[in-house]
Amino acid sequence: MLRFIRTHLVWKVFLSYVVVVLVGVIVLATATSLSVPAAFDRHLAGMSAMMSGDNMMGTAQPLEMELLTNYTTSVTESLSLATLAALTAAVFASFFISRQVVGPVQHMMAISHRIADGYYEERLKISGDLQSNQLDELDQLALSFNQMADKLEKTEIVRQQLIGDVTHELRTPLAGIKGYMEGLMDGVIPPSPETYQLVHSEADRLQRLVDDLQELSRVEAGAYQLKLESVSPVSLIETAVNHLNLQFEEKGVHLEKMLVADLPNVSADKDRILQVLTNLIGNALQYTSSGGKVFISAARVKSEIIISVIDTGIGLSPEHLPHIFNRFYRTDKSRTRASGGSGIGLTIAQALVKAHHGRIWAESTGEEKGSTFSFTLPIQTE
Repeated sequence: MLRFIRTHLVWKVFLSYVVVVLVGVIVLATATSLSVPAAFDRHLAGMSAMMSGDNMMGTAQPLEMELLTNYTTSVTESLSLATLAALTAAVFASFFISRQVVGPVQHMMAISHRIADGYYEERLKISGDLQSNQLDELDQLALSFNQMADKLEKTEIVRQQLIGDVTHELRTPLAGIKGYMEGLMDGVIPPSPETYQLVHSEADRLQRLVDDLQELSRVEAGAYQLKLESVSPVSLIETAVNHLNLQFEEKGVHLEKMLVADLPNVSADKDRILQVLTNLIGNALQYTSSGGKVFISAARVKSEIIISVIDTGIGLSPEHLPHIFNRFYRTDKSRTRASGGSGIGLTIAQALVKAHHGRIWAESTGEEKGSTFSFTLPIQTE
């Protein structure tokens, strides 16, 4: 036996018409039962007066015809009054019931206009029980509308935050370039090769930031095509390691590969995955001091290959882990971009891995305890 009957919108509309019809029938029957006796008595009294008068000498047939005529008139009069009352009641019932259906839709239209005007905090009220999931179609529509408004509000917050972050990131190198140029013009800073090198480094830093922002925009918008092919994960790791080997040697950080033998090929865009690997390995080198170690591992888990970059560097606090892939997120606010990068490399890496239908995440047991960045790639199927 069902505990409850879920009301659907189509049944609501159907039942609303049934209610209107029932109201009309009930009012019609009630009005008829109340008005027919009075009308019949009135016409019967007229007949009695006529029969007691001079017309008693008439025949029975005209009397019967007169009685039928008066009865028909009384019924018609009663039905006319009853129909008018039923029609009035049906109109009011239809208006009330239609308001129950049309009202929430009109309210939703008004809220949507306010959201379009920038008031993203507006929400619709849900009359059903969210805990038991007993929601009709209108409540489900309101719930979906609120979820859409939540996403729009979050998108607007991210957009405003991104504008602020980009403004801040661009201001720093521009301020440096302007300061050097003003010093050169005032004669405070000598026009030496070292000065020009400082100006060039700030301009180069600005150029890298603009390039990273352009790359991020293309990646997040999907304005590129992946050239998927069957690639060996071992060859990908070895290529990335060969590109960065010299930097590891110069800094004095030990780099070690821990690869499982006979790993199957993955379906990937070689250049894009190399970009992800270079970013993760470069970050590990950046935040691992001299004498530290960086390990790169690859292993098969079910239908995926998991590639991990493990370092013995500065590590991450638990509160930073959920935000580490956000744009311009910095675990140490005191670090400059000259030493910490543009702050969007991990965001680009995350977007590229997701485009390959993979996952990427970070792990760390705390500060100064190292960190692990891992991502997955699907195994190439025949």
